[in-house]
Amino acid sequence: MRPRAFLLVVVTAAMLTGCSKTAPEAAVAPGTPVPSPGGAGDDTTATKVFEDRILPIFKSPDPSSCARCHLASVDIKDYILPDAKDTFLALRDQGLIDLAKPEDSKILNLINRGADDPKGAGLISAKKQKTEYEAFAAWIKACAADPAIKNAPKPDKAPALATKPVEVVRHARKDQMLESFEANVWSLRFRCMNCHTEGTPQNDKLVKENGARVAWFKKGGPEATMEYLLASKLIDTDNPEKSLLLTKPLGDVKHGGGIKIVVGDQGYKQIRAWVEDVAAMKKGKYPKATDLPPADTGPKQFGTEAWFRLNNTPGAWNGKLLQVDVYAWDAKVSAWEKEPIATSDRVSGGGGWQHTVTLLAAAGSDRAKAWAKGKPALPAGKYLVKVYVDSEGKAKKDWKAPLGANEFVGQAEFQGQWREGYSAMTVVDAGKVAK
Repeated sequence: MRPRAFLLVVVTAAMLTGCSKTAPEAAVAPGTPVPSPGGAGDDTTATKVFEDRILPIFKSPDPSSCARCHLASVDIKDYILPDAKDTFLALRDQGLIDLAKPEDSKILNLINRGADDPKGAGLISAKKQKTEYEAFAAWIKACAADPAIKNAPKPDKAPALATKPVEVVRHARKDQMLESFEANVWSLRFRCMNCHTEGTPQNDKLVKENGARVAWFKKGGPEATMEYLLASKLIDTDNPEKSLLLTKPLGDVKHGGGIKIVVGDQGYKQIRAWVEDVAAMKKGKYPKATDLPPADTGPKQFGTEAWFRLNNTPGAWNGKLLQVDVYAWDAKVSAWEKEPIATSDRVSGGGGWQHTVTLLAAAGSDRAKAWAKGKPALPAGKYLVKVYVDSEGKAKKDWKAPLGANEFVGQAEFQGQWREGYSAMTVVDAGKVAK
């Protein structure tokens, strides 16, 4: 269990970064009257209000309403110390209590952020958030009315505090997690052939046969899907690599859709990286900023239903992980673009290889912005494909290892139509692939 200590850095981080990209800056407008300190008998002294309304929050085994915006690292209990005076001094001396205008106290605004967010958690969390806000508001009002408490001198030695870096708090915010989820999991949804996409004909059929659990790519989009997965049994936080989100498409656990990924391929890398990160956050394995995973500096990824096929692949490629990187022709400079515009990988079968492609665009680029707003698609035109074959099982030995120069087997130019659907796939003869 985490130490019961006031988390100043968490509070500071929350003030600097906010709790949600959709949440209002302060759900309670400055100047709104705070609740009466009463609520547990007639004694409205600050100490009595603290004992009756704040300590029960501190002692509760349940997570606080901070979970609306944060997966981990922040809990209202971290704002509370077992002693009323220590809690008051810690909050006051960090500028989180406004004794002149209690209703404007920053701690109240922090607690209430996201309260008006329609995409926030359900009714239980909303009630919990209201309870927490009203308890703190009543206590702060009682403190402001008590000259002995209000004017208490700053102690020579501040109360013992537990701290976490701003970077750790920010990393566990759900809006930050959503960006990672969109890149690492949501972008792979078309690899699942719509079997798990809620509302598709294939999924409707499977739901009737197997129940609603197969509809985990939600119609509500990436945020609804992420929230579902976080609450599901598909993620094993104790053993992330054994999560059903990985072991089912691997075929390690019975899966009606067969094998969809293999250890070390792009899908496996992305899903495992996200699952490992979720597990680390939930288990508190990021005590320092240096413990966080490296920042993702790669391109934005956009899943598509455009298929690409290599015909007549050599027998030596059969059963090997094969990756294609597709480059677009830049007519303005009469040269191939330096970075791939699409990619895909899968184990090659007898005589052919095929898979949906994931589109790539530099973060912040016009292309990325356009694809984010509309439906990602490649225009018909001139393209170059570079092919990599993992003949030595590099990816299986080290699931994080990228395929590179040692796995490069050749390239070929082609005209791509990029129509959607399995029956309209873009096809290239593997016999034209050469170094």
